[in-house]
Amino acid sequence: MNGRILFIDDDRAGREVALFNLRKAGFDVTPASDGREGLALFSPDKFDLVITDLKMPVIDGMEVLEKVRQASPATPVLVITAFGNLETAVAAMKRGAADFIGKPYHRDQLLLAVEKALERRRLVEEVHDLRIRSSGVEREIIYASASMRRLVEVADRVAATDATILITGESGTGKEVIARRIHVRSPRAEKPFVAVNCAAIPGELLESELFGHTKGAFTGAVRERPGKFRQADGGTLFLDEIGEIPVPLQSKLLRALQERVVDVVGGDAPVGVDVRVVAATNKNLQERIREGKFREDLYYRLNVVEMNVPSLRDRPEDIPLLVEHFLREMDAGKEMVVPQAVMEELKSRSWPGNVRELRNACERIVILSDGREASAEDLPPAAAGGRVEKTVPGAVGSDWPPLPPEGLSLIDLEKKVIEMALRLKKGNITQAAAYLRIPRHILVYRIEKYDLRRDA
Repeated sequence: MNGRILFIDDDRAGREVALFNLRKAGFDVTPASDGREGLALFSPDKFDLVITDLKMPVIDGMEVLEKVRQASPATPVLVITAFGNLETAVAAMKRGAADFIGKPYHRDQLLLAVEKALERRRLVEEVHDLRIRSSGVEREIIYASASMRRLVEVADRVAATDATILITGESGTGKEVIARRIHVRSPRAEKPFVAVNCAAIPGELLESELFGHTKGAFTGAVRERPGKFRQADGGTLFLDEIGEIPVPLQSKLLRALQERVVDVVGGDAPVGVDVRVVAATNKNLQERIREGKFREDLYYRLNVVEMNVPSLRDRPEDIPLLVEHFLREMDAGKEMVVPQAVMEELKSRSWPGNVRELRNACERIVILSDGREASAEDLPPAAAGGRVEKTVPGAVGSDWPPLPPEGLSLIDLEKKVIEMALRLKKGNITQAAAYLRIPRHILVYRIEKYDLRRDA
């Protein structure tokens, strides 16, 4: 289909002819017999173009035009007007109509007007996308897991609203990446995206940083500073680590969210702002409320929509895609290859630092690798408790027998563990080395030392 069109006209005969011609040309057309029915059917995500007659009972075309423009400024509206009624057509154009068609109209005239309106919309969207990409705000989200797919779907749905969003999740999961996606898919995308790490700014300076100050408001205020709220005017303000804001400042933040004004430090009157706030935290804010460290009313004002970014250990299926993306991004032409054994080792770790830690590991691989193939020796040591425990038949696990009171041979124990690892990995020394978390040449030395069979 060339485009989705909502066609509103109370003239049944004229409507049927237009529907026939538009559908024959390949357009997906939904008819409506009057303005009320048309507005009930309209949704910005369902239609690329609206065509409406001007003269209709109850709700006329001019009201349809205004309501559609309010709901979706990007959706073009063509108006149909009686032949010779140029004054009405001009009035419609002033109110935002993309074009007008005079009755009676020829098939080619209708199709040309439709194609021009849709082409204009396409060009506007391309320019919009180019501006967003050139701004550098958006970050690519790499995922294969169902949990991340659901999260991205929710982000795209809430982006069109002005609702305040609270993004929760562990450090390094990518909360700011989600916030940036919400911004670039919102009507505010061409306005500023301003990020503030509330934990990185001393409490006594945070008020001035957020709300701004006048010249001479305090010692050292040698010039006026607008503050992050006013810098983000018309756009999105991302407040990271929101749980670290001092309690005295939380009431002022609540006022800014509720009243859409900021009290500038040293200022005489509040200043209006138009900002969409997205907040993020790795803290349990409800626990902080119980501890008296976070205002309950602020929590509910921030938590209009809560989105939780899952930890990397809960979505191991994303790790291969992320590794491929990071290596491609930073390998400077090496075209690194990650063997399956090394990838399995990466997937087996719990990554307490999440995606940020995985990215650092990939950077280490690129730096330390001698060739194009990554090895287990290039990986950083796993953090304490940094492995995802899995039950593997025949492997060392929670069912490991207790130590015998009479003692045992450490050499025999090491030989036994190596034999079990080789059996588990079907004699593949590289995979067994990765499983035992030792360099491959060390395992080869142990195998030769103990005269072990590689297919043990």
